[in-house]
Amino acid sequence: MSNVTITTKDGGQFQAYVAKPATLPAPGLVVIQEIFGVNHVMRDLTDGFAAQGYLAICPDIFWRIEPGVDITDKTEAEWQKAFDLFGKFDVDRGVQDLIATLGHLREMDGCTGKAGSVGYCLGGKLAYLMAARSGADANISYYGVGLDELVGEADRITQPYLSHVAEKDAFVPPEAQATFIPVLEANPHATVHVYKGQDNAFARTGGAHYDKEAATLADGRTRNFLKAHLN
Repeated sequence: MSNVTITTKDGGQFQAYVAKPATLPAPGLVVIQEIFGVNHVMRDLTDGFAAQGYLAICPDIFWRIEPGVDITDKTEAEWQKAFDLFGKFDVDRGVQDLIATLGHLREMDGCTGKAGSVGYCLGGKLAYLMAARSGADANISYYGVGLDELVGEADRITQPYLSHVAEKDAFVPPEAQATFIPVLEANPHATVHVYKGQDNAFARTGGAHYDKEAATLADGRTRNFLKAHLN
């Protein structure tokens, strides 16, 4: 496990955590953070994808606001900081930084050139936008927020896309789900799974809403999806 420096088109530089699989070359995977930065949860996820055989990279998407954010979901102060960062985050520039990450990953020693993305919450929103804008080979959203405001981009998704939706997501109410789910289901490249009774972050190990059964199901679907479309 190590860090790499990624350079953007506008000359900026930011760090990304990298985990390598036991066998190279391997397909690449951009792992997109929640609102808590590249923290222990995200590093563990990145390590886990490497263990599955992917050259995995988790970029610091908050670097333009505050580099090196690494907080948890355990205290009110950390939640306040996380939401403050979320409010200041420029989504379009964030997607450009992720596209730069994808390009860097594809050129890394040991990458086959095939690469996708997987994101969680805010990262799930960004993975949807990567599906629409980046040319990544496959993309996965876990409980992506704000997709109802981005349905106009759904027809730009031309590579395999998988969306895990929490039915009782406190940040994605039923009316929002009713806006984007049918649009995605109408796209032949998209697959949507709704997890009954689950709240946002049901797959975050150790989180308040973690549900082992739902997380295992979603993660298994993710594993099969990646095998089908990146390997």
